Amino acid sequence: MTAGLINARSSKQPWLSSPLFDLPFILAPALLTSLLSLYFGGDGSEELSLASWVILVLMVDVAHVYATLYRTYFDKEAFATNKTLLIAIPLLCFVLGVLLYSLGALFFWRAMAYLAVFHFVRQQYGFMALYARKELRSRFAIFADQAAIYAATLYPIIYWHAHLPRHFNWFVEGDFISLGIFDTIEPFCRLLYFSILLFYAFKEVRVTLKNGFFNWPRNLLLLGTIFSWWLGIVWSNSDLIFTMTNVVSHGIPYMALVWLFHHGRRSEGGSFDFFKNCLLNFAPAFFLFLVLLAYVEEGFWDGLVWREHLAFFAPFRFDQLPAITDAATLSVLVPLLSLPQSTHYVLDGFIWKLKDRDNRFSVY
Repeated sequence: MTAGLINARSSKQPWLSSPLFDLPFILAPALLTSLLSLYFGGDGSEELSLASWVILVLMVDVAHVYATLYRTYFDKEAFATNKTLLIAIPLLCFVLGVLLYSLGALFFWRAMAYLAVFHFVRQQYGFMALYARKELRSRFAIFADQAAIYAATLYPIIYWHAHLPRHFNWFVEGDFISLGIFDTIEPFCRLLYFSILLFYAFKEVRVTLKNGFFNWPRNLLLLGTIFSWWLGIVWSNSDLIFTMTNVVSHGIPYMALVWLFHHGRRSEGGSFDFFKNCLLNFAPAFFLFLVLLAYVEEGFWDGLVWREHLAFFAPFRFDQLPAITDAATLSVLVPLLSLPQSTHYVLDGFIWKLKDRDNRFSVY
């Protein structure tokens, strides 16, 4: 079944794999969570239950971070070729994290929040570029595409800054900076936001009439981004809706891209040991391994720092870990526990351009 999904490439549309793969795993998450947000409403009354936290945060948000391992440290050829980068970035992230946390916890969490925002925005830009990869676009069309995806993601962030505090945070309360200038520029940014989207729509009509071709995946990607970021941040003031639209529309497509990349590698002659073959040939194993790593990480977070879901982690005795309150210890512990996230955010700017020795395996 998987091979059938991966190899169906008969359509003129620029699918990364096929409509049977791209639609449910890359394009639908943002659209479906947007519909669900309308069902729940956006007044802030819906908070994260334990079940919601497990499904959205642990099984998607935290788990997707570890998918980076398949592309880097678990990939023998990529690691050998890019060893300096793959060793230096985690060390640098850890050292900078310790320095920031030593200045104050909020310095650290603010840096992490803005790094995460950059990563989330750039992922949408990356998918937009992938779905436009086969088009012969004019500078006008390229500019319209780039402006639209950045408007769809950056205006909601500006709106968020202009309406602090919210019922949700990126990581912790106060991680976004509250400045009066955001109140001043937000109305202008809103006007610019709608103007850019109208400009994009005009471009699409013009290009479609000229070429007789409509790029469905690129436009569905943009539409999902517009809806999920607007509904999750601007329209709603709900922790549940923000987490759902933010996490699902980001994490599931990322895991799908990693899965797709490695199946492409196998078809081009890439080789893996028995353990990785099991993980990369059997989708449930691929996913459950990531969830296992996420569970262990969150167990340490909850036992040592947050202590919010101790009963959930009690079966493996994480609840028996001592709560750490010493500031000096936390200045090392928190950056260490955050290292999978910070490394993922930074490495993701590089890993889709990494090559193996034969220069075969870059997505681009």
